[in-house]
Amino acid sequence: MDKVKMGLAPTIACFNQATTPLGVDFDDLIAALQVYVDRYVAPVWGTPAKLVKSEGFLKGAWAIVFLDNADQKDALAYHDLTPDGLPESKVFVQTTLDSKELVSVSTSHELVEMLVDPATNLMTTGPDPKTIYAYESADPVEALSFDVDGIPMSDFVYPAYFETFHKAGSVQFDQMNKVTKPFQILAGGYQIVFKSGKWSQVYGSKRKEKAFAKEDRRGHRSEQRKVRELKRADKKEIARLKRAAV
Repeated sequence: MDKVKMGLAPTIACFNQATTPLGVDFDDLIAALQVYVDRYVAPVWGTPAKLVKSEGFLKGAWAIVFLDNADQKDALAYHDLTPDGLPESKVFVQTTLDSKELVSVSTSHELVEMLVDPATNLMTTGPDPKTIYAYESADPVEALSFDVDGIPMSDFVYPAYFETFHKAGSVQFDQMNKVTKPFQILAGGYQIVFKSGKWSQVYGSKRKEKAFAKEDRRGHRSEQRKVRELKRADKKEIARLKRAAV
């Protein structure tokens, strides 16, 4: 029986609402993201998925939507979930390029984190007994990338990264094998934590902390942890705003 039909592997609708050029062919990007999942992410995390190009939300499918930025007229109408209440990630193309980052890396970052933690609610204990660590699989290594069929994709951590019983250097902790011990944050990365009743970030370097403070985080999945109730995308409002823009 088809794993997708059994509910073991989600279908993810990928559609582009951005007017800003992506810097990569959209079909090639989706194909490379599929290889990224099949060859690298799923064997480690057990998270298969089928990515498909679409013109909008598909019934019963998760979604990755490409928008210019959080101020795009209909951006807020996409909210946090698909109209069916399923996981959704937003890639802000202009914001990404303004930060001198690659759309393919940002997209793969969102994709791997969505597959590992679909509801954006997984947390774990770690080296600090007074701290709870978000189960974010790309944040600690987000400055690193590797090529998949000639297109850069985000590095990501392995399950062992969140297991404190591993000794340094004893196992592989991330895809690119740059992390040497559990919960290590590389210089260009960060970790979302919950401590003293509030969410905050721990950074791999002062440079990253300064850069992070300048980022526009609106609409990112990482911000969903601070929201008590996630909202579904409003298809009628999206359609209305698009008609008004014509």
